[in-house]
Amino acid sequence: MTPSNHLVAGTFFALAAGLMWGLVFVAPLMLPEYPAALLSVSRYLAFGLIALPLAWWDRARLAQLTRGDWVEALKLSLVGNLIYYLCLAAAIQRAGGPLPTMIIGTLPVVIAITSNLRDHARDGRLPWTKLVPSLLLIAAGIACVNQVELQRLRADANADLGRYAIGALLAVCAVVCWTWYPIRNADWMRAHPDRSATAWATAQGIATLPLAALGFGLFWGWNALDGSPFAMPLGPTPVLFFGLMTALGLLASWLGTLCWNAGSQRLPTNVMGQLIVFETLAALAYAFAWRREMPGAATLVGIALLVAGVLLALRVKSVATH
Repeated sequence: MTPSNHLVAGTFFALAAGLMWGLVFVAPLMLPEYPAALLSVSRYLAFGLIALPLAWWDRARLAQLTRGDWVEALKLSLVGNLIYYLCLAAAIQRAGGPLPTMIIGTLPVVIAITSNLRDHARDGRLPWTKLVPSLLLIAAGIACVNQVELQRLRADANADLGRYAIGALLAVCAVVCWTWYPIRNADWMRAHPDRSATAWATAQGIATLPLAALGFGLFWGWNALDGSPFAMPLGPTPVLFFGLMTALGLLASWLGTLCWNAGSQRLPTNVMGQLIVFETLAALAYAFAWRREMPGAATLVGIALLVAGVLLALRVKSVATH
């Protein structure tokens, strides 16, 4: 496959992953009465259970994984799945959808800079003089949307600023988790170009299953000991809860991870990091759809700047370093 074909295919896979990952931002808004911890362990319990039949179908390729590979899958699952979504869901329930979404939207900038500093020997360095304009456009887009949300917050006389601040802090913690995850995941994918992206996504689901099952059991036990009126195991809206967790487990977790793995095999980490902006754009679209309102002019300008920054970044060529 030629470099240009790699670029097209990698960008397509990143777009697909972003569209599916954007779904995770609206689930906490649809289930506001569900604790963030329960949302996190339930989503990945569904992911792990969905991965079981897929693992049997893909057992020959999974058998090629070493003990070290499984340990790596376990680490990725703990940080990039459970802890990340725990922080994100808690942030969204405290600060609403758009503010945490735009904090997560800094990931393209954070990952691009981190990867450019860390992985230049492997992937080549994107020249800072050419990379900075795209990063500035992305940052300006994020600032535009954030300004709109801050104005909305100031206009709400009943807004709990402390709750919003905690939500913002939790979103920053989610950024840390998801800066580590794609870079570490890309390390494995680039070191194993002959391995299946599908099998690696399934392996992460299998690794997540015992962690999520343990977390679900601990939450249920704590809920019972604490005398909480929350109705376990499926809560006050069981059909919606079960359907959403199943959809997130299949689409956002397994299929989204598969697409991201496939993109990571085709593109440098510093480029893939910027393509996480597709997740931000999808999440914003879903959040406004859930609000049943159209984004304002400043928000649309911000979205346009985000897209322009990503398109400009894709034109920057890596320069080999020695």
